[in-house]
Amino acid sequence: MSKLTDNFGRQMEYVRLAVTDRCNLRCQYCMPAHGIDIVPRQELLTFKEMYRLIRVLTELGVNKVRLTGGEPFVRKDFVEFLKMLSYNDLLDAINITTNGALISQHISKIEALEKVKNINLSIDSLDREKFAKITRRDVFPEVYKTFELLEKSSLNLKLNVVVQSGINTDEIVNFVRLTKDKNVAVRFIEEMPFNGTGQRKMQENWTFNKILEEVKTEFDVCEIQSEKSSTSKNYKVENHLGTFGIIPAFTRTICNDCNRIRITSTGTFKNCLFDDGVFNLRNFIRKGASNDDLKELFLRLVKDKPENGFIAEANRTKGNVSESMSTIGG
Repeated sequence: MSKLTDNFGRQMEYVRLAVTDRCNLRCQYCMPAHGIDIVPRQELLTFKEMYRLIRVLTELGVNKVRLTGGEPFVRKDFVEFLKMLSYNDLLDAINITTNGALISQHISKIEALEKVKNINLSIDSLDREKFAKITRRDVFPEVYKTFELLEKSSLNLKLNVVVQSGINTDEIVNFVRLTKDKNVAVRFIEEMPFNGTGQRKMQENWTFNKILEEVKTEFDVCEIQSEKSSTSKNYKVENHLGTFGIIPAFTRTICNDCNRIRITSTGTFKNCLFDDGVFNLRNFIRKGASNDDLKELFLRLVKDKPENGFIAEANRTKGNVSESMSTIGG
């Protein structure tokens, strides 16, 4: 069986699929306060189209999918789509990224799906007022309730914390304290320019090293072994139940082992978060492409995967990075 291998010998095994561009929050680092221009529903991939694309990719060696948005639980029948994906015998793991405001009523159904392994919960502050300022919505009680329910569930829980200069850097050690008694993996993420307007002005540049230094002001930490293709470098505090990690999303020191591709909610195929899209899969399949056509296309497209995110950004044809992460798929 042919495998999705790029020109640098990296085999693609993980696809991030955005199921919608819509979101019920308006996070400052993701989109403008007024939101984004959402696309007409007929321009979104249908769940059947998504299932087909994932099936073809798994026949080329992809074994994991992460479902993102926007906010995936905003899309009607998303849980039914999870069940549909679970029938794919070539998939090892289905992971979900959510903001947590709408998931709580679905947790038991999700736990029943054996292939759904990991939930990444985005929560950028533990303070209600600050959370409302970041998200422009007062939903902290619902999100924290989700956190507590997920932490007690059978699902592996990661907390995604976007480190924002001048906003939540004073909470970094508070998040690490959560790992003492809770079986969670806190992951600090360098802020990126995908907010719909481009890079915002920052008081300080909170890169990987600065975040780690901040944690070390309070804790003695040791690095723990991560998978080769992990997006984060991971650490543990002695006698803490959970762990924490840092994702160098903006400084991009993790590109060498990248095994990921992306598909946006409208079917744009992306080799890298920082490229501006290389092919519209939606139009291709709606014009009658066969599964063999799709396989040939994927094998060809992945050969153009850039060596790293800096090259991808330099090769953009649509100008500087200014999209909303909600459009790309978080």
